[in-house]
This record gives sequence, C-alpha cells and structure tokens, in this order.
Amino acid sequence: MRKRFVILGGGESGAGAALLAKKQGYDVFLSDGSSLKESYRNELKEAGIEFEEGQHSRDRILAADEVMKSPGIPEKNELVKAIRAKGIPVISEIELAYRFKGNSRIVGITGSNGKTTTTALIHHICKEAGLECALVGNIGFSFAKQVALDPKPLYIAEISSFQLDDIREFRADVAVLTNITEDHLDRYDYNFGNYINSKFRIIMNQQPGDAFIYCADDPVTMENLDRYTIQSNQLPISMKRDLPNGAFIKDGDMYIRTGQDYTTMSVYDFALKGKHNQYNTMAACVAATTLDIRKEKIRDAVQNFQSLEHRMEPVATIRGVEFINDSKATNVNSTWYALESMTKPTVLILGGVDKGNDYSLIADLVKEKVKAIICLGTDNQKIHEAFGEMVPTIVDTNNALDAVQAAFHFSAKGDVVLLSPACASFDLFRNYEDRGDQFKKAVKDL
Repeated sequence: MRKRFVILGGGESGAGAALLAKKQGYDVFLSDGSSLKESYRNELKEAGIEFEEGQHSRDRILAADEVMKSPGIPEKNELVKAIRAKGIPVISEIELAYRFKGNSRIVGITGSNGKTTTTALIHHICKEAGLECALVGNIGFSFAKQVALDPKPLYIAEISSFQLDDIREFRADVAVLTNITEDHLDRYDYNFGNYINSKFRIIMNQQPGDAFIYCADDPVTMENLDRYTIQSNQLPISMKRDLPNGAFIKDGDMYIRTGQDYTTMSVYDFALKGKHNQYNTMAACVAATTLDIRKEKIRDAVQNFQSLEHRMEPVATIRGVEFINDSKATNVNSTWYALESMTKPTVLILGGVDKGNDYSLIADLVKEKVKAIICLGTDNQKIHEAFGEMVPTIVDTNNALDAVQAAFHFSAKGDVVLLSPACASFDLFRNYEDRGDQFKKAVKDL
C-alpha cells in the first residue's frame, strides 16, 4: 500500500516536497487554500501530481498517512488542528528532504538575525573551495526539490524556526545558531520560551561527531544553553573573550580553532562591514573549517564576498545623500544592527506589519543617530508613540515613492537614508523583496 502523503501549501517548499515524494513512490496530493503560482502549477502538472487550489478537501486531507505542512501555515489553523486531533504525523519539508538525502552532509543555519548572510557566506566559501554543494531552505531553492532533481554531496540550508518545529529525525552535521531575539512571537502564543525551544531543535538529533556553532556573546543563547542535551562538539564565537575552541576577535584579528590547528585573519580584510557581520563572518569561517576547507581558500572567499540584496545594500548616493536598502530587516533587532553600523546622521524609514515589536530596544540608537523617521505602513501609531518625544520629525507615508521623497526632503548632504523597517511588509507589499525593489526604483527615479 503506497503511503498517502498530503501537502498543505503549494509554494516553493510545498511544490518541492511534492516532486520528491512523488519520485519516492508516495501517493501525493497537494492542497492550497489560495491560488498557486503559474510555475509551481506547471511543475505539478508535468510531474503528474494531483493538486487543488482555492480550497481544502477536508475528508481527503484527513485520510492521509502523513502530512507535510508549509512553514507559513500556523498551528492555530483549523485544518491543522483537525490533523493533529486525528493523530496524523505532520512533518516539515526539510524532514522529507533529510529522509532521502542519502550520504550527503548538511550545514544547517538558524537564528533570529544574520542567518541569510551567514548561509550565503558559507555557500560562497564552499563554492570557492571547489566543493560540490547547493544553497537550499529559506534562501533560494527548496531543499526537497534539490534532493529530487539535482542531489549534491553537501547542502547549505537556511532553516527557520517554523521548519524546525516539525522535524523528527532531521540532523545537521554542522549546526549554526546565530542568535535568538524576540521574533515571530505571534506564532508562539506570545511565549518567548516556545520560540527559544524551537531554535534549539537544530541540535536535537546531533551526534558526538557533529559540530554546533553558536554566539557566546548572545545572552538568550547562553542563558538557555544548559537546558538542552548537546552531544555535538561545541564551537562558540565571541568578540568579548578568548576561547579555546571556536573563534574570537581580539584587537582586529580573528582567531579560529576547531581542532589542533589555529587560523588567524584580520577583520579589516572582511568584505562584510559592521559588527554584526563580524559575527556572521566568524560563524561562517568556523563552519568552513569544520568542513576541512583550507584557510587560504576561506580567507580569499571572505575577502571577495558580495553582500546580499535587501540586506544593508547600498543603492545610490544622490546629492551627497546615501541610500541603503535593508528591507530584509523585518524585526526590531535587525534594525538595531543596521542603526548600530550607521556613522552619519540618519533618516530612518520604518514600519509595516508589527509582529509584537518592542521599539524600546532601539530607542537609544534612534536618539543618538536618527534625525527624522518616515513611517511606511498602514498603521503607524505604535511608532509615533515610541519615538514622538525623541525625534523632531515623524512623517506618515503609505507607498515607497512617497517614503523616499519625504526622506530625501528631510535629509542633507552627508546624511544616510536607511530603509530598515523592523516590520513585515504584507500590509503594502507582496514581500520584503518587493518592498526593497520599490524603494530602489523610487531612489533611482529621484
């Protein structure tokens, strides 16, 4: 009897999982409550996979032997509750990919901030070193689709807490936890502890021969570390103290040690600037060292890495005003890092869908560096309440063009206009990429 496998959600992860499950001989049915993107629809048709859109056939879904749910669907969804009540096992797409990955190794990167940059940098180092690898997960290609269509001996996977929530056997040979700050609390019953547990699931199945890289300067990580059974080799990173294992930065030099060997390089050679990026670079270098990549290759790759789109991306300098696109900053902590690296007077574009934000976290930096705030969202009341007393100018806008023009109006030569919204983008834009693209277009049109 073939396993009846139901997939909820037909985005990148759902479509990828459908292709892999079908290839492995499962009886696959995909159900999406809204409409599918044309490309995914075509992929499913070509593979002969049954699917529905705009509805959920409840009886058919509840007859499944196993369900894979898209990471975007919350536990409080009525259908998910019914699936759970019936005791049908629910897995995530990375669990399915893991099941069929063969002998391939996985570097899994999670964390509230910095994970996309760290993942992209590890992938870049591996490519530069000539390793055959793929960039999968939250960034780029669906992990399951990669396993189905073009398997590789090494996967560099960016993994969200939602994807970790439904793993069973999934195991990363090298796990990276960049940091933990309050994010997505709306999905975790506004309980920070639930979110922390979720992030630490990255080490749940690790073995003694595996590696766990984490930030020894991150208070939340350190306060919770002892609550979990960690079997893997711990390789912390720090800028505050010397460490016998892992990596640390002292007097402008980074020192890495994962076994007997020591590697050093100057932080002034890092392509990525800013303190937060020194942490990301350290984590990536330690991960690369555990993969036995030669230090010369790591050094070269770190020096020639190009930064990511929508993440502290320089757009243009117009009449002496610098414009920076940090649209990927969808939580307050990301915006904190962006502001922390600012050295010029800043006009900050802020706002969108608030996920339970605590703006007091950035109050000191706003006071010190921000001369005006341009709100870009449908509901900006919380921003006005948080900063009304400390910033002389706060303006409301509801599209990228108005936001950019207002920011330019309030800036002077030598200033920076920083789009770092601290919020999700779904009130006015399709996603953070769309928000960043519209911002860049508006800047170019000035």
